[in-house]
Order: sequence, then structure tokens, then C-alpha cells
Amino acid sequence: MKVILKQDVSSLGDKGDIVTVKNGYGRNFLIPKGYALLATETAKKVHEENTKQRAHKEEKIKDEAAKAAKKLEDLTLTIGAKTSSKGKIFGSVNTIQIADAITAKTGVEIDRKNVSIKEDSIKDVGTYTATVKFHKEVKVEITFEVISE
Repeated sequence: MKVILKQDVSSLGDKGDIVTVKNGYGRNFLIPKGYALLATETAKKVHEENTKQRAHKEEKIKDEAAKAAKKLEDLTLTIGAKTSSKGKIFGSVNTIQIADAITAKTGVEIDRKNVSIKEDSIKDVGTYTATVKFHKEVKVEITFEVISE
């Protein structure tokens, strides 16, 4: 069964993709939940027209994301945290603190959901890297240092 995705579905595809799924998965999960619609000939034609119109808008959004990412290149953040005498952090440093630090330093608004850290949780003082996703094709690696307050 071919379906057109109405929104991003992890491990399946992005919004607007035409994917082939098993009949039960499409009929019992994707279509009733509103994640997809059946890819009939009419729906495919409408989808092609929408894709053409959306291409110009996507290019503009991608350019804006690239400009914002350019501001963050070579950025090094310093995040203060309360620590014990051995250098262990009370609690942990998370994506909320990183997003707030980026906004405070550069003025670029970043949602915490678009920031990812390679480590599960940061509980020690040191230097780490985070990835900021502006667009599905525009990502920036940021180095940040966690210091003791």
C-alpha cells in the first residue's frame, strides 16, 4: 500500500514522502491517526502540485536557517554549574541550559528540542559538543565548556 505522509514519522519518512507500507500498518495506524493518506492518483497529482509550490518556500526557509547557523559557527559557550569539591555537578547540564546560553550570547532563538547532546547526561566539569538542528539539512556543531560556579 502506498501512502503520502502528512507529517514526519520516525523510521518511515518525512512529511510529503510517498512510502510503501504494509496494508495493516497503513489502514489500522497511519491513516486513522492522521499521519498519512492513501496515495490515489488524484492525491498524487495534488501532492505533486503542492510539492512544486512548497519548493520555493523551503528554499527560503533553508537560506534563513543557513544564515542563523552561520552566526553559531566557531561559537564556544561557557555554562556554569554548581559542583562538589571533586568536580561532580549537582544535577546535570541539559539541552535547556544550552539553548538558553546560545540565545543569551547570540540572540538567535533556539528551541531546546533542536539541541542534542551526544552524551546521555553531563554530570562532570569539562568540554563537550552539542548539535543544533535548524533545518533537516542545516546542522551546526557547538563546543561548550561546563565550569564550576
